Amino acid sequence: MWIKICGITSLEAAQVCAEVGVDAVGFVFAESRRKITVEEAGNIIKRLPPGLKKVGVFVNEMEQKVTWIQNYLGLDLLQFHGTEGPSYCSRFSGKAIKAFRADPEKGYIDIKAYRGKIMACLIDSYLPGRPGGTGERWDWKSFKPFQADLIPCWLIAAGGLNPGNVYEAMQSIQPDGVDVSSGVEKEGEKDISLIKQFVSEVRRWENNGIA
Repeated sequence: MWIKICGITSLEAAQVCAEVGVDAVGFVFAESRRKITVEEAGNIIKRLPPGLKKVGVFVNEMEQKVTWIQNYLGLDLLQFHGTEGPSYCSRFSGKAIKAFRADPEKGYIDIKAYRGKIMACLIDSYLPGRPGGTGERWDWKSFKPFQADLIPCWLIAAGGLNPGNVYEAMQSIQPDGVDVSSGVEKEGEKDISLIKQFVSEVRRWENNGIA
């Protein structure tokens, strides 16, 4: 199971992620309380092991700026949370993760348009006026009827995950990866203990097998 901890703003949190076997860390370059500057992210990234994937998170950013940040920081993946279309995502050489907001009433129709354009789709919770990072849980089981008809790419579950419910989320939709931010925070800061608990729960699910 691929694990990403998003909204990294400190070297300490990023290093703990590497130590406990997290696969990727995310740096938010869009408006957010977790927004980080390119310089700050660079100072963290240069101290991390090469095996830990670095992901840039953007919302409706100009393609040229995304490319510049990607090259400057050596980002491995790019995560888009706005209204970026299939053609936009396809320009990033298979490194794009596109976020879609959970909306069973629409049947996730939009996802099909991204077939062959992205390496992963991320299903996040929906709140009006918020592009993501809400920390709100959504009904994972409501996604199951649409899952088999999705594009043939990685599925990443996000939205309201925490150490207490990630096991249930994985049982419900059996994703290829999970993405968490506020669920491993205390008072707005990444909490070392919660990161460790989150990873432990994911590994427990892996060890128990899929029910």
